[in-house]
Amino acid sequence: MQKEWQESNRIELKRELTDTLEKEVIAFLNYRDGGVIYIGIDDKTQETVGVTDADALQLKIKDRIKNNISPSTMGLFDVAAETCNDKKIIKITVAGGSEKPYYLSKMGMSAKGCYIRIGSASEPMPVRMIEDLFAGRIRNSIGTIKSRKQTLSFEQLKIYYSETPLKLNDRFARNLELLTEDGAYNYAAYLLSDVNGLSIKVAKYAGTDRVNLIENEEYGYCSLVKATKAVLEKLKVENKTFARITPNRREEHKLLNPVALREAVINAIIHNNYSNEVPPKFEFFADRLEITSAGGLPSGFDEEEFFMGYSVPQNKELMRVFRDLDMVEQLGSGVPRILEHYPRSIYRFTPNFIRLVLPYAEGFYQATGQASDQASDQASDQASDQADKLLQFCAIPRSIKEMMQHLGLSHRTYFRNTLLHPLIVSGKLALTIPDKPKSPNQRYIAIKQEKKV
Repeated sequence: MQKEWQESNRIELKRELTDTLEKEVIAFLNYRDGGVIYIGIDDKTQETVGVTDADALQLKIKDRIKNNISPSTMGLFDVAAETCNDKKIIKITVAGGSEKPYYLSKMGMSAKGCYIRIGSASEPMPVRMIEDLFAGRIRNSIGTIKSRKQTLSFEQLKIYYSETPLKLNDRFARNLELLTEDGAYNYAAYLLSDVNGLSIKVAKYAGTDRVNLIENEEYGYCSLVKATKAVLEKLKVENKTFARITPNRREEHKLLNPVALREAVINAIIHNNYSNEVPPKFEFFADRLEITSAGGLPSGFDEEEFFMGYSVPQNKELMRVFRDLDMVEQLGSGVPRILEHYPRSIYRFTPNFIRLVLPYAEGFYQATGQASDQASDQASDQASDQADKLLQFCAIPRSIKEMMQHLGLSHRTYFRNTLLHPLIVSGKLALTIPDKPKSPNQRYIAIKQEKKV
């Protein structure tokens, strides 16, 4: 069956690669919704004619888009070879950029260098529009913000790249756009460096609200790539398989759909607004997972366009790296993949945040909710037993490390919130150096309680 083609405001057909490629790409970069260019399709007859040597053609196209258009297009386009009607064609996916207006580097920011998509044609951009777009250009991005630290190392990033055909050379910082215009490391470099101050939190609560925190893990202070992989592994472990007995058979289900879960994690991390230093967070409740990322919808975007998969990368530098490392497949594919398994109602939008609420698979909460009260009681009993054991151990002064080892605990936050602080507040445990609570020599000793008659 032959596929039918039709040019539109988001689709451009080209029989072969021509000198107008950059003009078409620029028009889509300056268009709010971006677009797709197909090479190997006759724009007049819509016949699939195909291309020769698709691999070489892809490299040539990437080189032209990267070197002939300003500002940088890195992270804003994708070039792939596809088979259509038994012939090879090239598909170029272009996202609407956040640094409009884009223009031909050799022509500058002028009517001869800037183009906009009007209907199915790419037309020169009026001077007034060029001036308005330039005035409203987003400057507060991780690519333009200077890193607070300039002594950065990237050994972790180099290791990840060494596992791909793309190796990092001595100019990798400039090639990956990790430098500001004056040659200093930018905030994107800071996030991808071996040591930074960013930490992504994964919390777990006993119930359906934020009252009873039972676990709070942090993944970060390292390359964002490494932190992302750690979060994905953690959520993979938490995404348990449960069984449900039906009248006909025993069914096994995952807590959350694995494909949608991965896309949701990557989207939250890549599109998070890091300029205010607020990282995304992941929270497990008894009946759902909530993923919250900083930053609302891109300027000029509405919810309908968001759900249709139109992509405006918030952090094109991160998008480029994640795509190089095969952690992102295609521009704009994340949300549609999530919506294949969940309804639109899982999204919550505010001016400053986007929250994704993924409900657990049907039957899980009903099966486990019946035991929630019992589990809560068991947790309280366990904490009480641990407190008694701790007080006996602290008959002589003990350090936090000694107490946690004695109880077999590894999570410091859980120990402090559930055991240490309540015992201190209740007067059952005292500090040996009360005027210096953070002293490295601090110890804790049990206070003998008078028995009530």
